[in-house]
Amino acid sequence: MEAVKEWFLSLGAQYGVNPLIFGAIYVGAIPFFTASIAWLVRNRRQKKSIALPVLSASFCFVSAYLYLIVAGKNIPSWVYVFIAVMIGYGVYSTIKKIRKQVVED
Repeated sequence: MEAVKEWFLSLGAQYGVNPLIFGAIYVGAIPFFTASIAWLVRNRRQKKSIALPVLSASFCFVSAYLYLIVAGKNIPSWVYVFIAVMIGYGVYSTIKKIRKQVVED
């Protein structure tokens, strides 16, 4: 287990990204993302603009990846492809979840 921890932390030094900061941003954004989705659903049900909640949810969803892109150095190309796939899947699953919550009303 210690070897895995050392390997994981060494990736940060190798690519210029602090894994603890990445994790803190990732976990810290979860409640804000959830609140943004609730705000979006509420606005959708009340037939109000959903532009700000969508922007807020989107920023919360990609915030940790933005840190990786901005702070990282010599990041392999496959990581960018992985991030794009993760964002694509996240958009798909979030839209599916929102549609379900709006219909439940």
